[in-house]
Amino acid sequence: MHNDPRPQNQSAATAAEIATLLVSFELSEGRWVVTMRPPVSSRLSCFSIPARDTEKLLTLLTTQREQAERRSHRAVKVVSIYEAGRDGFWLHRWLLALESHVVDPASILGPQRRRKAKADSIDGEKLRSLAMWLGGEPGVCSMVTPPSVAQEDQRRLSRERDESVRERTRLSNGINGLLANQGIAGFKPLQKGARQVLDVLRTGDGHALAPHLRTTNERILQRLDLLRQQITAAETERDGLLQAAPVGAASAGTNQAESRETAIARQLFRLRSIGPEFATLLPAECFYRRFDNRRQVAAFAGLAPTPWASGGVEREQGISKAGNRRLRRTLIELAWSWTRRQPDSTLTRWFRNKVAGQGTRMRRIAIVALARKLLVALWRYVTDGVVPEGAVLKAG
Repeated sequence: MHNDPRPQNQSAATAAEIATLLVSFELSEGRWVVTMRPPVSSRLSCFSIPARDTEKLLTLLTTQREQAERRSHRAVKVVSIYEAGRDGFWLHRWLLALESHVVDPASILGPQRRRKAKADSIDGEKLRSLAMWLGGEPGVCSMVTPPSVAQEDQRRLSRERDESVRERTRLSNGINGLLANQGIAGFKPLQKGARQVLDVLRTGDGHALAPHLRTTNERILQRLDLLRQQITAAETERDGLLQAAPVGAASAGTNQAESRETAIARQLFRLRSIGPEFATLLPAECFYRRFDNRRQVAAFAGLAPTPWASGGVEREQGISKAGNRRLRRTLIELAWSWTRRQPDSTLTRWFRNKVAGQGTRMRRIAIVALARKLLVALWRYVTDGVVPEGAVLKAG
């Protein structure tokens, strides 16, 4: 940001001499509501500016900071907060000349009524939570750790492939649904020669496909061909990350964060049962940030348990499901793969002992617990180099 709204002599001022102007943003498609709380005051002021108009926002912040300095006779710093959502993290990066925080909206304390009022002026009161958090009360809200530009761009690759695979599944199910409506089963739209098979299909009552139905199916097959090409291109680019230069041999222009994610991906790829997709997805979605302990790792993926203990009642409500949904789904898939390809590991033996003689429901519950244990084990592996006990590395 140019024209930094911080005072030029702020670096020379002591912490006691610096006041704080709290700012929150309510972001929408057309307008942004900017709520401010000046130093030593509980009064909130609301301003409305066009969405994404950074010039007007900069002017507003500069003007309000200067007014706060005149009234408080002290240097004033600007501390901002907004909710993680559709607008991503570009505003946070633009605000880095100030002190910016991105908050998890679900973590903000508020009334526990069944119906909650919703208005921009009410949402602006998140500044109270920010003030308490800055004052040393970490439980009032949780701040998000924004990824860097390189980290955010690298996760785009695996997410694009995931979206394409989901679209491919949707189209395949759609064409099978259209054919099932005519009494046809067993058609495989993803196999080679699907169009030739479509020519000889007959409905349940012995007729050829109706003209419009056949045309619809042919168009779906064309989209499937395009998706197949796009998935192959994404996988080729993904595999190129794992075949990059060894750790420490990155070129001079390579981004440091990107090199670290690539190094972690290659490290994970050495473990049997972890293929290219798992190896590139885990660093991009989870291991790009720092964790202090295993509980933080499990909570980030939404795999932490949620107990209910009140009075004499103690029961388990299951996992929180509050974290990265895509990461959680991937870890459960990886847990099933781990039980097949790492049969002698301690984690697999624990799982088998847990589900011995149990039914399908217990296996589904236990595999989630295994996914949590596996995530913690992989975190220790990429952080400290501790190979999961009993795990086998790939040859070479």
